[in-house]
Amino acid sequence: MNNVPHMSRHASVGVRVGPYRIGGGAPILVQSMTNTDTADVQSTADQVRALAEAGSELVRVTVNTPEAAAAVPHIRERLDAMNCGVPLVGDFHYNGHKLLREHPACAEALAKYRINPGNVGFREKRDRQFQTMIEVALEYSRPVRIGVNWGSLDQELLAELMDQNATLAIPREAQVVMRKALVESALRSAAMAEEIGLERDRIVISCKVSQVQDLVAVYGDLAARSDYALHLGLTEAGMGSKGIVASTAALAILLQKGIGDTIRVSLTPSPGGDRTQEVIVAQEILQTMGLRSFTPLVTACPGCGRTTSTVFQELAEKIQSHVRVRMPEWQKDYVGVEDMQLAVMGCIVNGPGESKHADIGISLPGTGETPAAPVFIDGEKSVTLRGEGIAEAFQDIVENYVESHYAKRG
Repeated sequence: MNNVPHMSRHASVGVRVGPYRIGGGAPILVQSMTNTDTADVQSTADQVRALAEAGSELVRVTVNTPEAAAAVPHIRERLDAMNCGVPLVGDFHYNGHKLLREHPACAEALAKYRINPGNVGFREKRDRQFQTMIEVALEYSRPVRIGVNWGSLDQELLAELMDQNATLAIPREAQVVMRKALVESALRSAAMAEEIGLERDRIVISCKVSQVQDLVAVYGDLAARSDYALHLGLTEAGMGSKGIVASTAALAILLQKGIGDTIRVSLTPSPGGDRTQEVIVAQEILQTMGLRSFTPLVTACPGCGRTTSTVFQELAEKIQSHVRVRMPEWQKDYVGVEDMQLAVMGCIVNGPGESKHADIGISLPGTGETPAAPVFIDGEKSVTLRGEGIAEAFQDIVENYVESHYAKRG
C-alpha cells in the first residue's frame, strides 16, 4: 500500500503491534472492535475476519470472563486457519489481572492488552492488580494501551483534583478539572507502568470522551505533555450520520494538528447493521485528509435541477461498490492502485472539467442534454458511451486502466 506517512509531532516513540507500528512516524492505523460474545469462537472469528477484510489493521475483543479468555487462543487458531493474520487486542476491565494470569494461552495469543485505569481495582488493590497486568505484558513482551474513559474515570483521582481546585483563588469549572483528571490518570498510569519495567515503546495512551470539544482539549493537553503513541476515538459517538459527523469533526481537528497515531470510529450499528461501517468511515477520514490511501474514491456531484434522473447516482453507487469489491484483488496484484481517482458527474456544467481532473471520469447527460456520456482518461477524452450498458462499459474501462497503468507485484 502506497501510504502517505503521518509524521506525528508528538509520538516520537513507535510501538510495535504484530507487523505494525503505532507512532514514531508510521502511518496512522485503523482499528475496530467486535460486538460478539467472545466465548463464541466461530462468530467472533467470523466478525474479526470481516473487520480485517474491510481494512481494520487491529481488532479488539472483549475479554471479560474465564470463558472468553479460554476462547481467545481458539479464535486466534481459527483466524490463522482462515489465513487472517490481523493482531488481536484484549479489552480488560475489573478482572484482567486474574484472567491474564489464569489463562496464559490467552495472554500469549493477544498482540496487545488494553487496560482501563479506572476499572483495574479500588484503593489498595488497584496498584497491585495494575502491576500484575503489566508484569504479564512484560512476560509475553506485549504492548499495552492505557485507555482512560470519561464514563469510568478514577473517582479518587477526580476527588483529589476537585479538592485542589477548590483551594484556588479562582477555581476552574468542573468540566475543566474532569479533563485534567483524564490526562492525569493516563499519564500517572503510564509512569507507573514504566516504573514496573514496561518500556515507553510498549505504551499507547487513550483518553476517550463523547463530546467533540472535550476530546480536542484532552488530546491537545496529552500531546503537549508527553510523546507516547496516542489512540484517538470519540467514545459513544452514536448512530448513523450523528456518529459519523461527530467522529469526523473531532478526529479531523486533531489529525490536522499532527495528533494521533491510531484511530477507531465507534459507531452504534443499527439492529443487524454491518459492523464494518466504522472501518470504512475511519479509512475515509484518513484518505480524504490525504494522510493515507486505502481504496480509489469516487468523486460524484450532488445533483441539482439539471440532473432530474437518477442515472448518475446509480452509476456512482455501482462504481463505488465495484471498486470496494475488487480492491482486495487489485491490491494483491498491483502497486499503488489505491491512489486511483474516479469521477462520476451528472451534467455539462462541471462534468467534463471534474472528469478531466480524475484518472478516469465520466460526464453523464443531464436533463435535456444529448444522451451521450464522454469518458476522460488522464485528462483526455477517450470514448463516448451510450445506451443501457454504460455502467458495465465504464467498469470495463476501469479494469483496463488498472491493468495498464499500475505495476504488477512480484
